[in-house]
Amino acid sequence: MNYISEKAKVGKNVSIGRFVVIEDNVVIGDNCIIANNVVIHEGSVIGNNVRIDDNTVIGKQPMRAVNSIFKDDKKLAPAKIENECLIGAGVIIYAGCIIRNKTLIADLAVIREDVTIGERTIIGKGATVENYCKVGSNCKIQTNVYLTAYSEVEDNVFIAPCVVTSNDNYAARSRERFGKFKGVTVKKGGRIGAGAVILPGKVIDEDGFVAAGSVLTKDVEKESIVAGNPAKHLRNVPEDQLLKNQ
Repeated sequence: MNYISEKAKVGKNVSIGRFVVIEDNVVIGDNCIIANNVVIHEGSVIGNNVRIDDNTVIGKQPMRAVNSIFKDDKKLAPAKIENECLIGAGVIIYAGCIIRNKTLIADLAVIREDVTIGERTIIGKGATVENYCKVGSNCKIQTNVYLTAYSEVEDNVFIAPCVVTSNDNYAARSRERFGKFKGVTVKKGGRIGAGAVILPGKVIDEDGFVAAGSVLTKDVEKESIVAGNPAKHLRNVPEDQLLKNQ
């Protein structure tokens, strides 16, 4: 049995599975597929030709632990998923998120509140994009990537499986850390190999490349390759691999 609020607006030719919940003031465009056990929270906006697979939750409000640095002092805007997006099974997309056109969010991924993801980007299976992140267009963020809060990823970035980023140099052990959290920045065309670890506040400049398994403790210069623990400059990116020549 489904629950579809009388205040929701559902477009033409929308397929809705079983045990679906669509709350007040939700807007769903034309030609969408909403699979079984999907929950779409109040005010969420779904564009045209969007597919949402089983057991996914759209527009979830965040929970705050009693000692959380984040406070519920503002009302989050509804989640917005634009046209032709594909949203996998078991995905959670929080309130305040914007997912741009033709983006894929794969199974079991989590997109926290106040995140924007650009067009034609892929967020891989089990990846987590924490709150207050911005991800550009034509990016590939692959399986089990952890993108820490306050990070920015520009267009055409590749992040391989199991990359871990961080934003707290104090490792949660000092009040001094409050107000000093700083995510990572990956500029246009940047690439990070599988299993790399990126420490807080580090910047990977345009077309920079962090090799697989590296631990990045310093910024990466434009068009350079770094490798190792700690990562050190290895060589420049070959001319034929630069984004401008692709």
